[in-house]
Amino acid sequence: MPVLNKTRTMFKTPFSAAYWRCAVDDFRSLRSLVFAALMIAACIVLSKFSIPIYAGLKISFGFLARSLCALVCGPVTALVFGAAEDTLSFFLASSGDPYFPGYMLTTMLGTFIYALFLYRARVTVLRIFLAKLCTNILNVFLGSLWSAILYSKGYIYYMTNSMIKNTLMLPVQTLMLVVLFGALVPVLYRMGALPNQAERRLALI
Repeated sequence: MPVLNKTRTMFKTPFSAAYWRCAVDDFRSLRSLVFAALMIAACIVLSKFSIPIYAGLKISFGFLARSLCALVCGPVTALVFGAAEDTLSFFLASSGDPYFPGYMLTTMLGTFIYALFLYRARVTVLRIFLAKLCTNILNVFLGSLWSAILYSKGYIYYMTNSMIKNTLMLPVQTLMLVVLFGALVPVLYRMGALPNQAERRLALI
């Protein structure tokens, strides 16, 4: 397959019509859709693995593939990816929990947030941290709401537990993303999947 254009436009923020035109164009790109499909497969495989730490706290890996999809494919593809990935993960790799569309919404919005921070932007440690912080906040408030709807205990109970877990995991997950992007961003640039500024090493801000 031919490589993508290495001179793709960069944006400092997603608040421009040109940014969203690029996002729509990438959604229509066969290469982008193939990459998203590969990341869905990666999420399903990675969901089989986790590292338990203590009292229900564990390191999981699916967010790594979601963030890569957001980085390469953009926010429009991210929404479709989130819906497809959550649904397929449930049917192919369910851990026994009931299917609930709220979790699909959380996955869609989480991948969308990654894209707003990382797609066609200069990838930095600060951007990675802010993207992970926002997705963790989303997990705390929405995830707790879905748990309160599905199970017997109240919203505050689930929110408190989720806030503790997500706060503890934030530096670990940020470090995992920094290591992953530090290794793969130059490779993706050489493949033509990222704008030319992405070839540089990850800066702090």
